[in-house]
Order: sequence, then structure tokens, then C-alpha cells
Amino acid sequence: MIFDPSGEPGAHALDRLARDMIGCLTTVTPDGQPQPMPVWFAWLDGEILVYGDHRARRNANLEANRKVSFHVGDNGSGGDIVVVEGEARIDPDDPAVGDNPAYLGKYAAGIDRWLDGPAAMGQVYSTPIRITPTRGVAFPA
Repeated sequence: MIFDPSGEPGAHALDRLARDMIGCLTTVTPDGQPQPMPVWFAWLDGEILVYGDHRARRNANLEANRKVSFHVGDNGSGGDIVVVEGEARIDPDDPAVGDNPAYLGKYAAGIDRWLDGPAAMGQVYSTPIRITPTRGVAFPA
């Protein structure tokens, strides 16, 4: 576990990972250019799950380099940031968006409003990316 849930800083970081709606996933292009992208995500079983666009360049980035960084934003004053470093993999064994109750529980309203429901979202965002954390840092509020 990258954050200790028994202490306030670790528990707060884990809460942010569970409840924040937008994170920033940074992959690295084959020529070494960092490529950040805002994403929806779920913190599940100690890993971060992102459903990526099957056409996204980040898929090729991950084939070339599995190391990624991920963070959730600040509190508007430069504090309360959670950063996760890890290794990502495209995981075809993850269920589709419409078959993932935890993900739907977090994003159902947005999926219905902006993406015409889970089936339509799943046609484009069909690449499940699992990030296994290797290091976590929480910057206090």
C-alpha cells in the first residue's frame, strides 16, 4: 500500500483517490515527451483503473514505456495534491464500462449526460488501463 490508511495523511490521500472525479494521467511518448491527459478513473483494489479511448496515442506510449504518473488536482491554493507513480498495463480482462458497477457508481450521470450511456461510451473508451502504484506522495492542504 502506497498510502498508510491508519494515519490522517494516508487516509486523506486514499479518500481523494476514491472520490475525486478527474485525475491527470501522464504517459511518455516513444521519443521521451511527457503527455498528460485528464481522465476519469476509479481507485479499485489498490490500483487505478482508467477506461481509455482505443484510438489514443497513450496506448502506443504504454507499449513503449509502462511507467506513468497520475495525480489529482489541488485545492485551488496549491495544496492537497495526491501524486501516484506506477506501472500501467492495458488489461483486457477488466470488464467493459457498462459491466463495472464501481465505475458506473462513480460516473453514471456523466456517462449518460455526455456519452449517451455505458454502451456508447464502451464503444470508444474500450481500453481498460490498470495502474499499479509504486510510489505515492501527498502534499497537505
